[in-house]
Amino acid sequence: MIFKGYIFDIDGTITATNKLIFATFNHVADKYLNKFLTDSEIISLFGPTEDIILKDWMGHNFEQARKDYYKFYDLNHEKMASAYPGIIDIILEIKNCGLPLGIYTGKGRTSTEITLKKIGIFSYFDLIISGDDVKNHKPSPEGINKFIEKFNLLPENILMIGDAPADIIAAKTAGAKVASVLWDSYAIDTIKRLKADFYFETVNELHKFIRRQLRKVKNKL
Repeated sequence: MIFKGYIFDIDGTITATNKLIFATFNHVADKYLNKFLTDSEIISLFGPTEDIILKDWMGHNFEQARKDYYKFYDLNHEKMASAYPGIIDIILEIKNCGLPLGIYTGKGRTSTEITLKKIGIFSYFDLIISGDDVKNHKPSPEGINKFIEKFNLLPENILMIGDAPADIIAAKTAGAKVASVLWDSYAIDTIKRLKADFYFETVNELHKFIRRQLRKVKNKL
């Protein structure tokens, strides 16, 4: 098996952003709704983009709440979120090998761009598909299918790398392979039950695996 294209999720895969996401949602929840949400309550909202969640919450206050949400997310990113040590090295090695590199995330386009630019990797990706760029959000395979079509690849030659059950379902539905990363997942039991093709406990384990895959590509050249 040789992978000819790689797709990454963002939150919990490339970046430790949960703390920032929880704080940002609670910033607007406190300001506009006078309420505080637990981490579990916020996690239960994941799926739709931030804008969809905020529209449902805020009604006529949506536009101002949206501005406050992304302002807080942007201003607090550097102190509350970061890339997992070593993950950018993996992305660079794939990029330097000349293989198509994509993002498929449930985040909206605004927060996606903020995060990728803050950690300095926005320009590395050949295709970025956020929750705003699909009709059906994860676990729909729509984002993976867009990647397949753009780069004219066979599904089985693509590896989706993510931390959530939705990543497994999306990849399997598309016919792609999936690597589940467990270093910051909030649903490990469910992930193991869904039986991803590969599991990685640490970034270093994933790095060793990717290096072996890239050697196969280079040996074919």
